[in-house]
Amino acid sequence: MKEYDYLVVGAGLFAAVFVRQAIEAGKRCLVIDKRSHIGGNIYCENVDGIHVHQYGAHIFHTDNKQVWDYVNRFVSFNRYTNSPLANYKGKLYNLPFNMNTFNKLWGVNTPQEAKAKIEEQRKEYAYIKSPANLEEQALTLCGKDIYQKLIKGYTEKQWGRSATELPAFIIKRLPFRFTYDNNYFNDEYQGIPQGGYNELIHKLLEKAEVRLNTNYFSAREELDALADKVLFTGCIDEFYDYRFGRLEYRSLCFEHERLEIDNYQGNAVVNYCEREIPYTRIIEHKHFEFGTQPCTVITREYPAAFTAENEPYYPVNDDTNMTLLKKYKDLANTTANVLFGGRLAQYAYFDMDDTVEAALNLAKNELKKEL
Repeated sequence: MKEYDYLVVGAGLFAAVFVRQAIEAGKRCLVIDKRSHIGGNIYCENVDGIHVHQYGAHIFHTDNKQVWDYVNRFVSFNRYTNSPLANYKGKLYNLPFNMNTFNKLWGVNTPQEAKAKIEEQRKEYAYIKSPANLEEQALTLCGKDIYQKLIKGYTEKQWGRSATELPAFIIKRLPFRFTYDNNYFNDEYQGIPQGGYNELIHKLLEKAEVRLNTNYFSAREELDALADKVLFTGCIDEFYDYRFGRLEYRSLCFEHERLEIDNYQGNAVVNYCEREIPYTRIIEHKHFEFGTQPCTVITREYPAAFTAENEPYYPVNDDTNMTLLKKYKDLANTTANVLFGGRLAQYAYFDMDDTVEAALNLAKNELKKEL
């Protein structure tokens, strides 16, 4: 009998939810992570009482009551509502695109006026019947004003290439809201854990053995020998030593700065839409939890190419990578005693509620087999 039922590689949200369910079912779990902390990309650093999202803004939102009730078993959530702003050449516009945005762009006051203006702008590009790239797709959906000011520069920075070189499917549709409502999400439930995300992860993993600063690939055979099964939440191509080639990602770099003022920008998230400004947004963390500290912490977020020195964030879901992913998934389906889960193992962009739901489903199916 091996020492553990499951070796769990990675201590992020997916892994933590699975581990909690496994332990409640009587299983023994060893969790390892190459980083010096648990929580993966939702880890927060406490700076003067401000919970700094070290790897970018994370706002929990969902329409799934089961998921909402599950996370609320462990922590309480505040009433934070995500209402980001977009800065274009010093002017601020509300996101998502709503009546406040249209009023600032064109001076229109009613939904009828806004719809007429959007239609007028779209008609200029009615000749484009089959958009060949993201730029053409966006112009046919919203016209030039919204595209030039609020989409083009931000998107080109995010993906590191011209909008004319990006596939049209990246923007399948653009949500327009003809109300004066700045709530970014339509979901019924939304908020930030009181005390930060670390509280949630600590509660999920409180009965598991956790080893940090432990790289799975540095001692793979020894670690595998400790458990009956492995749950792997890292990059699926790395698990197979890039046998078929490397999957592509876009990455991010973060520049954190503590300031001796109580309020820098008056909002948690401000996007910077000009291509000439190198960062895509500035996050002011205290606003996630309505902080009143005399100081503040901001983070500038810079898109970057994915290399061995930084972290993978956004999968490049083009035909080439999807073909490559299928090869890895087919191989994974034939690999005994290994489970794959999470955004990296599945090469997909997941919101946190999707992550929790997927982990609960995997645990339910897996633990049912074990009974």
